[in-house]
Amino acid sequence: MNCLSPSLLSADFARLAEQIALIDEAGAQYVHIDVMDGVFVPSISIGLPVIKAIRPLTERIFDVHLMITEPERYIDAFVEAGADLLTVHAEACTHLDRTIRKIKEKGILAGVAVNPATPVGVLEYILEEVDMVLVMSVNPGFGGQRLIPYTIGKIYDIKNLLEKRGLKTDIEIDGGVTLENVDQAMDAGANIIVAGSAVFAGDIKANVEGFLTRLKRREKA
Repeated sequence: MNCLSPSLLSADFARLAEQIALIDEAGAQYVHIDVMDGVFVPSISIGLPVIKAIRPLTERIFDVHLMITEPERYIDAFVEAGADLLTVHAEACTHLDRTIRKIKEKGILAGVAVNPATPVGVLEYILEEVDMVLVMSVNPGFGGQRLIPYTIGKIYDIKNLLEKRGLKTDIEIDGGVTLENVDQAMDAGANIIVAGSAVFAGDIKANVEGFLTRLKRREKA
């Protein structure tokens, strides 16, 4: 199933409740929440108190993307705050398998993210354990960047690996996705689309509906 996961990193934090309501009412299936620590990535973003505060505002899937060092230390806390899907970076985990297993033991979905220049091979032994692979199509840390073209090829490669193993694992793309390039991402195999600026700049409901129209059209094709 193709799903849209609007990234709150591009939302107006002074109107966060209102904007979450808008993406919810427009039909976005996920809410993408970027957690940055200023160490693994240059920026610092929202953390546990904000996630806990906004959890009652929507029943949509909280797609929590941990761009932090040693994420295994905080799994329990993020689950308690309301995460439905917790994604960690392969580059940030000393023991990736242990971290993924700990997430799964908490009864939620587990994802693994890879940065643009990280080889697909890092996923080889973990694919059977995860529910989603997140392909970063920009270097993480800032919103509003342009999609790096070669990352589309990585989506093709991951899709081929999954098909060879008979796996139906979701593939998420995050970074620089717009209505102009989302078809290209889905052609490659992405089925969960993270969009930040392309959703929250301008008419939010119209932007969400525009993405959902594209996503539904591709499912019927």
